[in-house]
Amino acid sequence: MVDVLYSLVDVTQRFDQIILNPLYICNLDMTTMTMKSCFEFIYSIDNKVLDRICKTILHRIHHQVNELTVEQHSMERVLHTINYPALHSLSFIDFQEDVLLKYLTDNTALRKLLTEQITSLQIDVMDKKTSPSLPRTLSTIFAFVLSLCKRLIKLSFCHLYHHLTNCTFDLSSTNCLSSTLTTLEITVKTFDDCLYLLDERLNCLSTLKIHVDEIAFTSGTIDNTKILPKLKHFTFWSDPRTLVYDNQILPLFRRMINLEELIFFLSIIRIDSNYIDGIQLYDDILIYMRRLKKFVFNIDTCVIKKNIGIALSSNEDIQRSFIGREYGPVGTHVETFSGENKGRGHMYSLPHEFNGGMFDNVHCLMMTDIRPFEHYFFKVISQSFPLLKRLYIFNNEPQKEKQQPITFIKFSHLILLYLTSAHVDYAKQFLFNKHCHLPCLLDLYIRYESLAVVTNNFTNDGTRRTCDKLTSLHVKEPFVPPENFHQYFPLL
Repeated sequence: MVDVLYSLVDVTQRFDQIILNPLYICNLDMTTMTMKSCFEFIYSIDNKVLDRICKTILHRIHHQVNELTVEQHSMERVLHTINYPALHSLSFIDFQEDVLLKYLTDNTALRKLLTEQITSLQIDVMDKKTSPSLPRTLSTIFAFVLSLCKRLIKLSFCHLYHHLTNCTFDLSSTNCLSSTLTTLEITVKTFDDCLYLLDERLNCLSTLKIHVDEIAFTSGTIDNTKILPKLKHFTFWSDPRTLVYDNQILPLFRRMINLEELIFFLSIIRIDSNYIDGIQLYDDILIYMRRLKKFVFNIDTCVIKKNIGIALSSNEDIQRSFIGREYGPVGTHVETFSGENKGRGHMYSLPHEFNGGMFDNVHCLMMTDIRPFEHYFFKVISQSFPLLKRLYIFNNEPQKEKQQPITFIKFSHLILLYLTSAHVDYAKQFLFNKHCHLPCLLDLYIRYESLAVVTNNFTNDGTRRTCDKLTSLHVKEPFVPPENFHQYFPLL
């Protein structure tokens, strides 16, 4: 938007009528986004562009701006140039937490705006330093925002970069209170933090979307039994596996007696117990939610059998457990690891229809198996997932059909490739440009040994074309880069 304002305003009267139309400029985004890697974006604005907009354009549109997005380097000029009488929604993008805290405490104009006008606020910190104190500082900002914004209804807090930033609360001292907030999107560090936010501090909260970094045994200081009658929409997401589904997460769900929408994504470990199935979901959760209208889930259960006498359900058993209940379309998959006394059961909602084997809406795919993935299979994947952006491969089995004729594969939109838990054969398949073309690849996760083998210690021209575009390389083990390393990866 800023480029359009800079380039086309005052060019012709017709352009001005189109660009300065209230329907177009009511949502004013004063940032330009550059993607550095899959999870790192740079929001900025050129000084020349900023100068022209502040001096010649803002005074013509300020009274029509309802929503405003700013980054830290332009915020002061944009907000101090002029008043925005119709502004009710504000977004702070790509701020460092110490800079943001200083603005909130010291900037009188900003404090007045937040106190008197703002009903919707988005705050996303992108701290490159990853300071150990960051989660605590964020909790201070969170509490300060709630106390300052007297009219706040909706808050999105560190939700955009949930993989990098999270908030944790000092349960003994942090005081987060709001009598107006109805919708909250947030990333927190622990399950205790989640319980803290649902402990009657936000007494009008009806919608909570929360990403929890780790779910372990709680401190026990927060009551996980109080009914939550006002909560209507709950989205709960956590990536690492947890052992406390039965004694921590289920009690939380049962408190939500008036819930109308439940969405959750969980990876669970159970010991000497069966996979979660449709019957358990109904008996343990849904029976407590009589008003539920929408239920979307993705549950990956890893069962460890210490008692070898326990019989695990088959895939057919789990599929049958959903029959006759109003779950909608459900996918299931069961995998037994013979000799390891463990198994894996995966069940998930199918909210989209995939016609003819085409998965047009899928941007992220995780692949895992105890059998190898052959080259032809990735050909099918590239055709069936045309907009795939992130691909994670977990397979340490070598490919068997290496002598078969290899057809060229292209993943036109792939940005991230995860091979850290994959055999070197998959690195060979994807990184050699004669086998595979990855024109948009920016992020590569890989073991150093595999990388050195495939690139022949960073001398192989066959992999150079793919590697010289990378802007982010993630190698788990420490290594000393050889002399030609940075020539091979010039953008790192």
